[in-house]
Amino acid sequence: MSRVGKLPIKLPSGVSVDIQESRISVKGNLGSLNYDLLPGITVEKVDETLQVKREDDSKTMRARHGLSRALIQNMVTGVSEGFMKTLHIIGTGYSAERIGPWLKLSLGYSHDVMLLIPEGLTVEAEAVPRSKGTKADLQSIVRIKGIDRHMVGQFSAETRAVRPPENYKGKGVRYHDEYVAIKAGKAGSK
Repeated sequence: MSRVGKLPIKLPSGVSVDIQESRISVKGNLGSLNYDLLPGITVEKVDETLQVKREDDSKTMRARHGLSRALIQNMVTGVSEGFMKTLHIIGTGYSAERIGPWLKLSLGYSHDVMLLIPEGLTVEAEAVPRSKGTKADLQSIVRIKGIDRHMVGQFSAETRAVRPPENYKGKGVRYHDEYVAIKAGKAGSK
């Protein structure tokens, strides 16, 4: 058995699951998500848990087993709790602002970068003081929330890719828990 695939999926209160042949629908207080099962994978509801099963022990089927179980678990977590990624925008003059369905990023380029926020995601941008607390020392924080883990991660990665953190001053867009190793600059010439 797949170590991931054999684990049961516990259904929290308020989450309902509808299984129809090769399609599974999960509904919760935050919304609903659908997933088409891969060939050879079945899902059974036992009490308040879901059990993902496969038809044989081939390498491909074992991989699909673990993948399907993980995706269904993410759906259950998404409709009950949701997912969130936090991005920090660090750099003098760098900022982020939400304008309607767009996220406006000012990241030192000759133009502002506008990213269209996908349907189903909530994006908040705010400026908070850094450690010193002076007005000139503000940093922007962008919070991306949604029920679909893939969409949250994809939009976060697209936002970070506009200006990834650089190694000399640490300027750029980084995840909340991302560590950036700062390199020493060039030594002065003699």
